[in-house]
Amino acid sequence: MKNLINLPLLVNLSLLFIFTALTTTDSRAAHPSWLKDSMSRLEKELLTKYGEIRKDQLIRGMKQVGDFWREEDGDAAAFEDFVRGNFAGDEKVRDAIFTRFQSLLEKIDGSMHEIDIALDRQTDLNLGPIYPFDRVFASYGVSAHIMDDFFTNKLAFVVLLNFPQTTLEQRLNEGEKWTRRQWAEARLVQRFSKRIPASVNLALARAGSASDQYIADYNIWMYHLLDNDGERLFPPRLRLLSHWNLRDELKANYENSKNGLAKQRMIIKVMERIVDQTIPAVVINNPHVDWNPYTNKLTAAAVSDSDEDPAADMRISDDPEPDTRYRIWLDDFLASRMVDEYSPTAPTLIERRFNEDREIPEERVREMFEQVCGSPLAARVAQVIRKRLGRDLEPLDLWYNGFRSTGKYTEAELDKIVSEKYPTPRAYKDDMPRFLRLLGFPGEKADQIAGNILVEAARGSGHASGGEMRGQPARLRTRVNRDGMDYKGFNIAVHEMGHNVEQTISMNFIDHTLLGGVPNTAFTEAFAFVFQENDLMLLGLDPQEDEQSEALKALNDFWMTMEISAVSLVDMEAWHWLYDHPQATAAQFKKALIKIAKDVWNRYYASLLGKKDVYLLGIYSHMIHSFLYLPDYPIGHLISVQVREQMQKAGNIGVEFERMALQGNIAPDLWMKGATGSPVGAEAMLEATEKALWVLE
Repeated sequence: MKNLINLPLLVNLSLLFIFTALTTTDSRAAHPSWLKDSMSRLEKELLTKYGEIRKDQLIRGMKQVGDFWREEDGDAAAFEDFVRGNFAGDEKVRDAIFTRFQSLLEKIDGSMHEIDIALDRQTDLNLGPIYPFDRVFASYGVSAHIMDDFFTNKLAFVVLLNFPQTTLEQRLNEGEKWTRRQWAEARLVQRFSKRIPASVNLALARAGSASDQYIADYNIWMYHLLDNDGERLFPPRLRLLSHWNLRDELKANYENSKNGLAKQRMIIKVMERIVDQTIPAVVINNPHVDWNPYTNKLTAAAVSDSDEDPAADMRISDDPEPDTRYRIWLDDFLASRMVDEYSPTAPTLIERRFNEDREIPEERVREMFEQVCGSPLAARVAQVIRKRLGRDLEPLDLWYNGFRSTGKYTEAELDKIVSEKYPTPRAYKDDMPRFLRLLGFPGEKADQIAGNILVEAARGSGHASGGEMRGQPARLRTRVNRDGMDYKGFNIAVHEMGHNVEQTISMNFIDHTLLGGVPNTAFTEAFAFVFQENDLMLLGLDPQEDEQSEALKALNDFWMTMEISAVSLVDMEAWHWLYDHPQATAAQFKKALIKIAKDVWNRYYASLLGKKDVYLLGIYSHMIHSFLYLPDYPIGHLISVQVREQMQKAGNIGVEFERMALQGNIAPDLWMKGATGSPVGAEAMLEATEKALWVLE
């Protein structure tokens, strides 16, 4: 039986490492007392050699180096020797530094990524049992020492001496006038804007690995759920990962007129027990226990639907999961907090996520989410849902899926179609060139892109992993069952394929690899959403495109965006609470998270879905393993509406996809203006929703 064996040990080791590092790491050192005199001497000497034209460059570069110079880097003589030997007083040398660093960093990034993929292979893919040593390999941060090494050998100082650091304000306000080379230089310097010790990077890697493994194994065996009459509502061998598969199963049962609502209500109860940690620990990933989630009653499984034998020491106890969900989240916080003192311009993970990773200030992101969640359109959309269901709405309708048409096919029929077409990951891989041609990519380009993507069976829900150097494959992971891929797996695969195509284009075909990627992960999510909504077309089924179906699609976008925006607000508030209460216990944090989730629910959903004080918004697994990643999803939905409208105007997804992706990693609003003519915002989605309501009403 694959249960959470060894995870507590791994978590405790991670906690020990984090607390040890928190008490032993050094703060950023003050400027050396000799720095001012050394800089004055060097200014006179080097300006005599290179001319006054280099004054601003030299003074700025020396200050940038001085900000990170520590006692162990050397005395005044070492500092002066370094500046004399490495200052690029002419453009030829400066060009050589830029070109060489860009090329070699690409090779380093790609090589480290290849090693990480190998170390994570057993825990990421569905390849059989995971042993304790597999978890140790997966938690090993092979690149954790690189940044330390780059400061120790002074390569980081070479960059800081010769290229200007930029602020978020500069990138947002001045970036539109920059050349592509200037943007690439800005991204180069940003790599060395923090001097984080290897011990801190290792703590981050270990906390991330522990949270990944906890979530990847958090399955519920649905056949072993019993209702109050002792009935089994779900089929044998149905093993659902929290939260993704539980949510998707709930969505799929809107089409089930027989007992779909009963199934949905049972899933909601399971979700509630996961969030409030009243779920019995023994039922997690265990097919040998029957469980009534309403009463929490447990019995030994009366029937078996697993090939695994129960553990010899398995004890059927109703002991709840001991707040593990919140202990691991606290570990994430403690590890992230270690970076704070080495990040003077963004001294919290919250600021790093919004100001550095997204380059969209938190307040602006919050305003966009509240603009959607608080829109008066929400009540009108809820009324449409109520009419379509023919009943009052319930909290489970947070995930209403009835706007998204699967045409004339039921979920079971779609499962059969998909499993026959794609019995293995290889079968999906072989069909990718056709998919890309259907989406508008020219034939040769479709073959080239598809040839760069590997498809593998995921142990968890699925994800995409891009290459980190040219020619390195992107990886598509999705669940593939014994009898083949099901429709949920196919839908996820198409989403992840969108990521992979963006990753391939923005790394392999771009002018500067330092600009590889997109401005932030919300943009690659937007591309993935555009792919995902075309899944029926890729299956060769009629997606029923007409004015009404387009209107329903717009309402689906709005309802999904409202849901994930509310979830993101919970995630954001939770991290603020953690920073305000850094000594909190797991039990205290659980209580706070439930209150935060209830507050957000009551603000936006209680009047729509007929119940107050619901805490379902706390179910998302991303909160545990992705360190404040969730806001990228609603931003991605908002962006995808803008991107899709532009693609529809142009009449070709593939060509526009490539044009947009080749802009690379520049400021978000600058990217959006280049792609669609407008900055990032909620207006396009709200306008589309209002238009859709007009069509339907």
